[in-house]
Amino acid sequence: MAFVQKRTHKGETPLTFRDVPASTPPTPLLNKFTNHVIHAKTPGEILDALDNFASKLLPINVLGAGRMPERTSDWRSIQVGVDVFLHASAPDGWWNEYAAKAAQGYDPGIMMAKTSLVPYTWTETMRTLEPIGIDRWPYELARNYGIRDALTCSIGQRWLVAYWSRQVLCNLLTHPLRMLLIAAAAFAASRLDQVTVDNPSRFGNQPRITPRELAVLRLVSLGMGTTGIAKLLGIGEETVRSHLKKVQGKMGVHNRAHAAAEAVRQQLIP
Repeated sequence: MAFVQKRTHKGETPLTFRDVPASTPPTPLLNKFTNHVIHAKTPGEILDALDNFASKLLPINVLGAGRMPERTSDWRSIQVGVDVFLHASAPDGWWNEYAAKAAQGYDPGIMMAKTSLVPYTWTETMRTLEPIGIDRWPYELARNYGIRDALTCSIGQRWLVAYWSRQVLCNLLTHPLRMLLIAAAAFAASRLDQVTVDNPSRFGNQPRITPRELAVLRLVSLGMGTTGIAKLLGIGEETVRSHLKKVQGKMGVHNRAHAAAEAVRQQLIP
């Protein structure tokens, strides 16, 4: 590769830069994957290309990809083929049971995937969160279907793309391989966004949460009660209660603590 020396003023040290290569480096597997994804017309074709790429690197397959709903309560309306696209390698029956349980609660692994800078394997998530009781259900369910480990990639907090394996991935997943899988998942998700149609209206109208309601929720998230919130905002206590009642209805939650937690999940408040 040739080098180019930048012209400098008298007395300055010359700077040397590499030429930009005329073509991309020879990476046949990566080139084949990107070419297949670019020309894919359906979610199935995209996931097949991703699975073919990933399985060449590790004993791993694609579990599927899903468009993340804005509200936790919208998990009840998730549909396969509309919001979630499963790969053919996904264990039979796993999704139906997972979806039924997720509609009743929340998967802590998804929360971590959405908020982490780098995707973690499920084994790494278990070690970090140390879930107990009901919070262990996604991992116990997965093992019942032969899923020993997985890597869930959050793409722009809009898509989740998951790989799965019958082996513990942290023993196999080097930093370069993790980087390749994350990048491939992002590339696949960008194409999925192009070939699928997002129709948020089918979840029902989502009334706008007002700035005043968000101000009340922010103070609730800080542990403040009705009297303290009223004093800080300069409004009456009954007004605070009214704001909370309205926002709970808009968000489909059960109480003020649930509303504050959901607002944090949706990044409506810091």
